[in-house]
Parts: sequence; structure tokens; C-alpha cells
Amino acid sequence: MARMHRGLVHAMAWSLSTGAAVTLSWWGVHTVMSGTAYDRPRALPITAGGATTQGAKPQASSTQRAPSPTPSKPAASGKSGAPSATPPAGKPSKTEPPAPPAPAEPTPGNVKGYTVDGGRVVFDIGESSAELASATPHAGWQMQVWKQPTWIRVTFTKDGREVSVFCTWNGHPPMVEFDER
Repeated sequence: MARMHRGLVHAMAWSLSTGAAVTLSWWGVHTVMSGTAYDRPRALPITAGGATTQGAKPQASSTQRAPSPTPSKPAASGKSGAPSATPPAGKPSKTEPPAPPAPAEPTPGNVKGYTVDGGRVVFDIGESSAELASATPHAGWQMQVWKQPTWIRVTFTKDGREVSVFCTWNGHPPMVEFDER
């Protein structure tokens, strides 16, 4: 009976210590990750003139064929299967080229990318503010992002080296600055 009691005490102690370790680890990871920029990427509209919308037909395609004319009268039996030398009656119709696609609505911002030694940063820059569209570190570099109501800072670090990209708009139109230490 004493052996069973001791085994249960050991199992309970192990369970409590394992649960405490998992909870502490989860809390630590959550604290670190909550301050980083791992938001879902925002889809930015494309303003290129060549973009088509759903339902728009392509202007030309090598896979589209004109409908073949159907024979107006059936072939008489006893004739050979050789094609006739006379061209089909009627004029070929002239098709007009399709109208160009309507231009996309202009976006209020301007998407600009900046490449520095530590990685690449893309901002959606508006008239009076900016948003971080994406930030990607190069291999071996670490990245950290700070967002405030009037500025965004993205810092890449590696081996004691620090490269920062700032976008500020405090009382002026957004501007991008670089700092390397």
C-alpha cells in the first residue's frame, strides 16, 4: 500500500511540474510573439492598365476558334469524299476589336518597396499616413517591427549590425528614412 501511495505522489508531482513548465513556456512565447508584426498580409489593389476583371474576355487567344460553318445541304451519295474547289458563299464578316477594359479606380495610397542590407520593406503610403504592407528579412537576419500612430519602424539585426527603415508622418506627408549602425 505504501508503494502505491508513493507512486501516486510521484505521478502527481510530475504532472504538476510538467503543467507548470508548459504554462510558463506558453506564456513566454505568447509575450514575445504579441509584439511582432505577424498580422495577416493585406491584399493591395492592382492598378496596372493590363489587369482584367472577372468576366472580361481576353483580347486575343490562340486557343479560341471561329465557329465552323455547317453544311447547308447534305452530300449526295455516290460522290467522292473530296472537298469542293468552290469557296463557301457569303463574305467573311469583319469583327470589331473588343473595347479596352475600364481603368481600375485609383487607390488612395502608393505602394513602395525598399531593399536594405537586412531585408525588404514595403509600405502603402497615403497622403497623410502609411501602412506596412510587408517586411521580409534576408537569410540569417532577425527582424523587429514597431508601429505607432505617426510612425513605423522596421529593424533588421545580424551579428551586432542594425539596419532600420523608418516611415514617419507626424504633421507632414509620409517620408521614409534609413539608419544603419
